[in-house]
Amino acid sequence: MSSEWLQALTAWLSANPGWLSVALFATAFLESLALAGILIPGVAIIFAVAALAGQVSIPILEVLFWAGTGAIAGDSISFALGRLFQGRLEKLWPLNHFPGFVAKGEAFFHLHGGKSVIIGRFVGPIRPIIPLIAGAFLMPWRRFLAFNLSSAIAWAPTYVLPGYLVGSALASDFKPPAHFYPVIGVSAGILLVIYLLLFRFQLGLGHSSRLYHWIAGLMARYHSTYRFWRLYTSKRPAQAGEFPLPSLSLALGAGALFMILGQLATATQLFEPYNALTLDWLEQLRNPLLDPVMVLITLLADPPILLAAAALAALALGVRGFYAAALHIVGAALLATVLVWALKYLSGIPRPDLVLGPPASGAFPSGHTTGITVFSSLAASFVARESRHRWRWRYYLMFSIPIVLVALSRLYLGVHWITDVVGGILLGLSISGLTRASYSRYDNIPLTTDSSLLAAGVAWMLYIVWYITDKWAEAILLYGPVTG
Repeated sequence: MSSEWLQALTAWLSANPGWLSVALFATAFLESLALAGILIPGVAIIFAVAALAGQVSIPILEVLFWAGTGAIAGDSISFALGRLFQGRLEKLWPLNHFPGFVAKGEAFFHLHGGKSVIIGRFVGPIRPIIPLIAGAFLMPWRRFLAFNLSSAIAWAPTYVLPGYLVGSALASDFKPPAHFYPVIGVSAGILLVIYLLLFRFQLGLGHSSRLYHWIAGLMARYHSTYRFWRLYTSKRPAQAGEFPLPSLSLALGAGALFMILGQLATATQLFEPYNALTLDWLEQLRNPLLDPVMVLITLLADPPILLAAAALAALALGVRGFYAAALHIVGAALLATVLVWALKYLSGIPRPDLVLGPPASGAFPSGHTTGITVFSSLAASFVARESRHRWRWRYYLMFSIPIVLVALSRLYLGVHWITDVVGGILLGLSISGLTRASYSRYDNIPLTTDSSLLAAGVAWMLYIVWYITDKWAEAILLYGPVTG
């Protein structure tokens, strides 16, 4: 498909904006359809159509709905085709012109199982083929639909929002802030490198990868801190650690996205319509019966509670001789506290004025969301590491629930904009990834549970009960909605 064809399509849609929703659905559908998705430049078309949608101010939720629905429909039909033509996939057109393509998809499916439906949606070379393979291998329909729907929820914003924001910026006479293009360039470069490392070179860079060993060799030159922890961590023999590429990628990728969001949220008005829309929608949902629940959730992520958890965990680990783990937990807590305070002070973004007594600090990023993200993601990583590899994703999913609940509570109570909450999650993930990457090099001793950790947990629970009891009346008044 030539660039002239894409330009002609863009020009026609510009003259007929009523067809943009249909174009979004059709493009996402064809891009996800096994046979057609191999031939058409779906990503480029989706970007162009989304940019036009942003220019004519089609509601973002409508844009995401049509793109996500199209992707779900395309994958579902691909799955059905895989069931119909199982054993004969390599003979179908145009797959018969791409030798080895089906074999590559089968190898990826065998390696990652059902999760390949989610992962494959973001991996360009195999995206159109994975649902077809899943159908050919007779994955149950219910299981496929669960993976298909969940992956589409993440896929639609990832692929649609960049184009939509570009179109919105062009329509609003966007004026970039100082240092905007260098920040965007560096951030985009980091994200591209991470994409190439994690996805294009066999997700996670398997240990047989030459590039993996080259990077690991570079990191292995820095032995001073590693020797220090081997010597002073109760003189236990450290296990051979795995090169922390996923943690480094999380730290750099989330940090890059945070820099992009921070530039746009603090120095432009690009996100103001979406902030206002989200706030108005949640304001309509406020209910006297639901208010105490949201206040309780937000209190559980107050800085004193999270800092107490860090201090007690570090103390318990330090008593047992896990000095590296203890210091990394303290370091993550201090880094999150300092960065949130500094960024709030530097950005100076005012909070919404929907509650009777909002805190005096700035809005961006959300400190509660940053704190709970660091707490939950680090807890998940420590717990998951001591479990079987195939079960780890369940722990990450379970520990993501507090992040979602706290984020929703901050929006529901009207003390943060949605950009503050998203920024807090990205900042928390970056800190967590950096902490985990550093820790994995130093002390990989299994952190088995004993009486010291249990005592720390009991002490933390008692502190939570005392803190909430002490702050409850004040919090109910603080987060009460403004009336009149």
